[in-house]
Amino acid sequence: LADVAVVPNESYREIALSRGGLAPEKVFVVRNAPDLDRMQPRPGEANWKKDRRFGVGYVGVMGRQEGLHHLLAAIDHLVHGQGRQDIQFLCVGDGPERRHLMELARELDITEYVSFPGRLPDDEMVAALCAADLCVNSDDANELNDKSTMLKIVEYMALGKPIVQFDLSEGRISAQDAALYAKPNDPVDLGAKIIALLEDPDARQRMGALGRTRVEEELAWHYQAPKLLAAYAALWPER
Repeated sequence: LADVAVVPNESYREIALSRGGLAPEKVFVVRNAPDLDRMQPRPGEANWKKDRRFGVGYVGVMGRQEGLHHLLAAIDHLVHGQGRQDIQFLCVGDGPERRHLMELARELDITEYVSFPGRLPDDEMVAALCAADLCVNSDDANELNDKSTMLKIVEYMALGKPIVQFDLSEGRISAQDAALYAKPNDPVDLGAKIIALLEDPDARQRMGALGRTRVEEELAWHYQAPKLLAAYAALWPER
């Protein structure tokens, strides 16, 4: 019944056209995109790495669908299964699962290797992520997440950070060659991809640069704003 629909990607557009029955000219794709004035690479705040060799960052909501339980399982495997005690993980954000995740980290005996500072002011959050060697997206592989565009992916790219994430359709469309892709919902493979990228500084630099360039040339908010204005303008074509 909508006069126009605003959707975040082509997967949602197809749903609006097929299940929703809307005409193509009524559906506008406006991607979830970072503001480059806010998300600029800068010197990192490395204290959170606790003098460990590597740092891995996450930022976002902490609900069940964000799959952070997969990330904790990967950390458990790396620390206790592979003896990797040289990596510090930082999970910035809040949500209904945060307390449960902190308890799970205690049960897995990995609290020394992962921090949950909650929400941070933008400057602190950006400085922390800029100190990370890579960033991670552990979104649970399900039908919703497969078709959804996650802002954290393009924020990581805006900061020039290479990414490790599960292989989901829209996640791959966003990150392209700026990410390594693990088998969906497989924490062991997620950990393996993290190690592979940490041990390859040339790949990290190359992938981070590709991501930043893609945001600068295609995905930043200033490319999306005109599309949103066009959706509103379509409501009054005579004007």
